[in-house]
Amino acid sequence: MRIIGGDWGGRRFPVGTAPGLRPTADRNRETVFNWLQPTLRGAHVLDLFAGTGALGLEALSRGAASATFVERSRPVAAALQKLIERLEATPRARVLTMDARRFLRSDPVAFDLVFVDPPFRSDWLDAALIGLAQGGWLADAAQVYVEARAGHAPTLDPGDWVCQRQKTAGDVWFGLLQRAD
Repeated sequence: MRIIGGDWGGRRFPVGTAPGLRPTADRNRETVFNWLQPTLRGAHVLDLFAGTGALGLEALSRGAASATFVERSRPVAAALQKLIERLEATPRARVLTMDARRFLRSDPVAFDLVFVDPPFRSDWLDAALIGLAQGGWLADAAQVYVEARAGHAPTLDPGDWVCQRQKTAGDVWFGLLQRAD
């Protein structure tokens, strides 16, 4: 894996192996960060199913003010913490080793940008979007990037969410959502 743009652009980092660990492909990250570039600088970011942290790290590299990484696997979270330390991003980044559902039941902090990329074989996507929307986790005008298996995009209530942009690449559907209100 590599960070594509920003301060750490071109830096490569190791990717461990763990069941369900599926880093976002470079070309998909490049597309989504082109979408996000106008609103990324100074944003407070949540990488909810962090895994390798590629999405949150890319956001930090491109000017996000802070990133919170939520990862339930202790070994994967520990590897991500070491990478953050190696990049000297500790003041702007924190890793929480916990299940995303438990995190969404904690005291909310409003984020400007949230990455939601749960394991493809889970049913957590819709529940995570509901938890974010109803739990006070989204700042006004917050954007939510979602990644899912192609053909398994989230079930969105049009009264709650607007899909600003979407694309399918191979077996991956990804989109940029925003609350309708």
